[in-house]
Order: sequence, then structure tokens, then C-alpha cells
Amino acid sequence: MKICFATHNQNKAKEIRQLLPEGFELITLDDLGQTEEIPEDGLTIEENSGIKANYVFEKFNVACFADDTGLEVKALNGEPGVYSARYAGEPKDNEANIDLLLKNLESKSDRSAAFKTVITFIDESGRSMQFTGIAPGQIIQERTGAEGFGYDPVFLPAGHQKTFAQMTAEEKNAISHRGLAFRKFLDHLTKTAQA
Repeated sequence: MKICFATHNQNKAKEIRQLLPEGFELITLDDLGQTEEIPEDGLTIEENSGIKANYVFEKFNVACFADDTGLEVKALNGEPGVYSARYAGEPKDNEANIDLLLKNLESKSDRSAAFKTVITFIDESGRSMQFTGIAPGQIIQERTGAEGFGYDPVFLPAGHQKTFAQMTAEEKNAISHRGLAFRKFLDHLTKTAQA
């Protein structure tokens, strides 16, 4: 069964390909010739994930899934949330985003936060379902570590002594929001394949 991952990111696709159960062939937006950006104008991470998956399903009529991720900080009423990638404005700039986040948290004592990934999967019959992964933790005072991307250098996951940016890809995937959401999703695919 062909399944489309609504992404242009070949590194993400490669990672998922290695985890897919037998009988599934993963394709990406590049394989479908989808070059223009898919609009992401939802107000929540759940909505954005759904918008991307629906767009691909309606345009290409192929089973597909899309993921959307955001960082939700309690003291900032869930910001940056759905605007995580462009928190400091256009164009996307990870360093500016982190600077703004740390500045906005300067006067706050509660630095608890959580990364959230939502995957929307639409099967070939058009049935839609969502899988959510949440990694709780807190925002530390300054950047630590050089791995990962986005807010990883200032995110310390609960129960750990290392930020996401100090972990190897394997360590991070074992506990990350994206890892959790994808394991739930792959578990569903495996059960479907066996049914």
C-alpha cells in the first residue's frame, strides 16, 4: 500500500521509511509533484496537521499523513504553540525564536512547557484519525547543546539531565513528542496490515 507523508523533508521521510511495517511504500510530496506550500492557517496544532493531510488526500486521492509540532509554554498561555516555527516573525529563524522565548520568560517563575506533535492519518477510504505525542519538560535559562533543531537547546525534558540538543538522535527519539506520536501511528498501521 502506498502512503504519502505530507513533507518535502527527505531526512524525516528516511527516518519513517525505516520504521514502516512491511507492505507499505512511503512517498513524499516531491514524488507527487506537489511543489507549492500547503497552507497552514489553523489555530491549533491539531487543525494544522489535519489541514495538510486533507489537502493531500483531496488533491491526489492517496492515503496520507501529516504531522505538525509546536512548543506550548504554560506561563505564556500555550505560546508559541501553532506559531512555533515563526514565533519571531518571517522568515523562520530558530535563534530569533529562542531569543524571544527567553525574553518573554524573564519575569516568569513557572518555566514548564511541553512539545506536542499531532499526526493526522487519512486512509485510502478517506477515514481520518489523529495520533498525539507530548513531551513535558521545562525551558532553561540559556542554550545548552548543539544537536537537534528549533527550541531543542533550551528544552529540558522531564526526568532528564540533558536538553534535547545534548542528546543523540536515538536518545531523543526514544522520549520525544514526535517519536511518541509516530510510534502510536506505526502501531496502528501494523495492526491494520495484520487485520
